[in-house]
Amino acid sequence: MTERIVDWSDLPKELLPCIGKSLESSAEVLRFRSVCASWRSSIPSFREISPSLPLPFPNPISPRGEAYVSLTTFYRLELAHQNPNPSEGWLIRVEESEPGRHIRVLPESFPKLINLLDFRVLEVSKAYKVGKSLSGSSFTTVNKVVLFPNSAWTRAEDCVVFIIYLDGNLGYAKYGDKRWTLVDKQYSHYDDIIVYKGQFYVIDRLGTVSWIDSSLKLIQFSPPLCGLGSQKYLVESCGELYVLDRYFDGERSQRRYRDENIFADLPSSHVCPRTIDFKVYKLDQEWGTWVLVKNLSDTMFILSNDCSFSVSAREFPACKGNCIYFTDENGFFVFNLGDGSFSKIQCFPHFSHIFRPPPSWLSPNLTSSKC
Repeated sequence: MTERIVDWSDLPKELLPCIGKSLESSAEVLRFRSVCASWRSSIPSFREISPSLPLPFPNPISPRGEAYVSLTTFYRLELAHQNPNPSEGWLIRVEESEPGRHIRVLPESFPKLINLLDFRVLEVSKAYKVGKSLSGSSFTTVNKVVLFPNSAWTRAEDCVVFIIYLDGNLGYAKYGDKRWTLVDKQYSHYDDIIVYKGQFYVIDRLGTVSWIDSSLKLIQFSPPLCGLGSQKYLVESCGELYVLDRYFDGERSQRRYRDENIFADLPSSHVCPRTIDFKVYKLDQEWGTWVLVKNLSDTMFILSNDCSFSVSAREFPACKGNCIYFTDENGFFVFNLGDGSFSKIQCFPHFSHIFRPPPSWLSPNLTSSKC
């Protein structure tokens, strides 16, 4: 039977809501509703349904204060009219800073207007923070924030947030709660948490991965990694779960807070030692073992201040795969997993090419540091 190609304008109208409601991100919904009047009327605007971030949540430090969970989205931009093998691409970070989905593009020197007819815009990752105000800075006492679900069709009352705060405590709150619940009162040494395949997964400093069920019980998912690194990161790449084990040249010091009961972003005496190595592990879920990964092929891992994610070097042709991008107090670095070398990113213009302009959201002192 010969297949008949149907023009998009001739699609049955009853199919349009099914297609539209299968879209997850607000950018996809916006693009769908921009096609024509009939497509736009087939599904409601995401503004009418999904939660308007920032959302009010309890203050994680003081019960007297208020706080807000806000969203930052990482996008890949590429020219819309280039061939399927892109010759140029950029990684940008967009922050929703006020209700009504007002968009602020970071860094601030980025163009204020982008004509989406000239670019393909693809969502790469989402990150969250807990701040003291609608557009304020995040608490330095909060190390990681994850919210789920958050699609274009999520209602605010369905949102659940987990945080890692005060150097390893695991906290939980639903939208509308008055205070955070401490998930594990016996253990406070958690390093990272992500949403993986629709479920919350957390890793402790020994490298044990657990998932969190609906009763807030932690179910061990993997054996301890037994890696000797000081800080563990969970990263999903191509549907697989990875752990990045970060090694420092000294002990990982604990933060010391003057007063955990005042409504303030509390200062600390924490000093981050220098990074000297990374090890990458992949979980073999069939055998329940960790496998040391020595080659990531064209994959690049990016560790930002509030989330970790992977991208393909093929999507950023000027870049090289098998690398980890990360920051510390001395700047923005590239770690080559193949030869174990470290390089400051500004020493290699072909690496920094994907960040236009230089990524102040990864390292505020990037442009002033020396090779």
